[in-house]
Amino acid sequence: MRNPRVLALVGVLVGVALVAPVVMVVPRAMAPTSTASVGYAEYTVLLTATGDAGVRAAADAAVQAAGGQVLRENAAVGALVVQAPATGFAEAVTADDAVFGAVRARVVGAAPPAHTAQAASPPAAASAVTPAAPQGPAGLDPLDSQQWGLAMIKADAARAVQAGDRRVQVGILDSGIDATHPDLAANVDTRLSRNFVTDIPRDEAGAEMDGPCEFADCIDPADHDDAGHGTHVAGIVAAAADRSGISGVAPGITLVSIRGGQDSGLMFLQPVIDALTYGADIGLDVINMSFFVDPWLYNCLDNPADPPEARIAQRTTVEAVSRALEYAHAKGVTLVGSLGNGHVDLGSPGSDPTSPNSPAGSAYARKIDNGTCLLLPAEGPHVIGVSAVGPSGTKADYSNYGLEQVSVAAPGGWFQDGFGTPSFGRPENLVLSTYPRSLLGASGAVDAKGAVTARGTANGVQSFCGPRGCGYYVPLQGTSMAAPYVAGVAALVVSEFGTPDPQHPGNLTMPPDEVERVLVDTAASRSCPAPMVSYTREGRTPDFDAPCAGDAEFNGHYGAGIVDALAAVSAGAP
Repeated sequence: MRNPRVLALVGVLVGVALVAPVVMVVPRAMAPTSTASVGYAEYTVLLTATGDAGVRAAADAAVQAAGGQVLRENAAVGALVVQAPATGFAEAVTADDAVFGAVRARVVGAAPPAHTAQAASPPAAASAVTPAAPQGPAGLDPLDSQQWGLAMIKADAARAVQAGDRRVQVGILDSGIDATHPDLAANVDTRLSRNFVTDIPRDEAGAEMDGPCEFADCIDPADHDDAGHGTHVAGIVAAAADRSGISGVAPGITLVSIRGGQDSGLMFLQPVIDALTYGADIGLDVINMSFFVDPWLYNCLDNPADPPEARIAQRTTVEAVSRALEYAHAKGVTLVGSLGNGHVDLGSPGSDPTSPNSPAGSAYARKIDNGTCLLLPAEGPHVIGVSAVGPSGTKADYSNYGLEQVSVAAPGGWFQDGFGTPSFGRPENLVLSTYPRSLLGASGAVDAKGAVTARGTANGVQSFCGPRGCGYYVPLQGTSMAAPYVAGVAALVVSEFGTPDPQHPGNLTMPPDEVERVLVDTAASRSCPAPMVSYTREGRTPDFDAPCAGDAEFNGHYGAGIVDALAAVSAGAP
């Protein structure tokens, strides 16, 4: 899982102290002014019920009485986007019986002009995707020999049975997808893709967040990725099998970018729920979620260490995300989430010294319990939780785990795998995937002519030039990389066993519970290596030691086992 403060390359994963040799950060100019002194902010206000006109009217009145103004609504989950005073509003509006809670999203700097609130525009109708010309089984691409993860989950062999059907759509809820990348361009439906994020140059403390806005109104195009994380994830799922660069787990399916992440890699509540409900409404089959919902690593229902507004915000986040996940599941979406990179047993998380991570400098230490604190979306309803393994099949040292939270495991990369062998501490142990050239150029990994520099080579950056142009690839590690392997296999399952979708003509569909059952039932069982797995020989401190409870059938490190694409598509109809 990555909540990447991601403008970085090798091994820079979300929320984890990593093991990579060099971190290369893309430089950004500083925005000119601070917003610390402004008096208004944007909020998500969650109603106590959805689809109830009386509740909505009462909530509108409560918002107005507290000094706010409704800007738009996500009716699917009963969430209002409101502009209101930056202090005191959340507690005031939550006092009304029609309001479940409020979460402050971002400072906006001025009182909104008076106008009549409008409901959000309905999602665009699903665009038809031209099916690829019939071909034989998709083969492997030139750099796939370095894709140890494809072989581990037998995705290479699975192509003889099913390489993915264009009628199956996988949503990448992330920082965006660079749809100009030659390995992704043919598979990304830019007409369906949407960006739900407005760039935030600086946070309210005055610290740089996204940097200067590159596009009008601070809204990036839907086919743009200024962080790189989403493009990397997308390539794992479905880079094209076109005899160029690399190929993904399900190279024949369609990718849709439903961007909910800032350029900084932060993933805030409103864009996340907007992306989830939009993806459900357009008929996506699978949504990959390699992130946690910022600014709280764990959202707690009533933590005594949190001040009142923070408690309201976290309770509201849990309810809003849960509603969005329930909505997507009911609409036929298989939900896949990364478990995180904190090397934590999520059944006994202990403490969280990192939240809130925005605005800068606001974090404080607090105790966390499993019963009332959730890592979202991974611990939300209907989410297939994924832990990460290295090339040896051992749980990666950074990967979170837990009997209640993990469903299956998948390749996530582990730089320090292979202790005692020449492969130890090598970029080849990470996961190679697609990456935007623009970010590599800004970091000095690629020069102005497109050649990989010595700095890029030292970090494992590669390029491959083919008929569609030159593509660039970087190795990363994290549960962020493991989840898209599972999302790709889920797409293969829908491709093989799905049926025409009557709600979305031209698409296939399959009940998500059936997809999950195939994934779990066909995963390659893996026993606990020991009751307590130590990573001290790899140079880790004892706090990385990970107890492994359970047996070969199911345990806290691997769940039901490592996902198996060939077994999944060969399983027979559910």
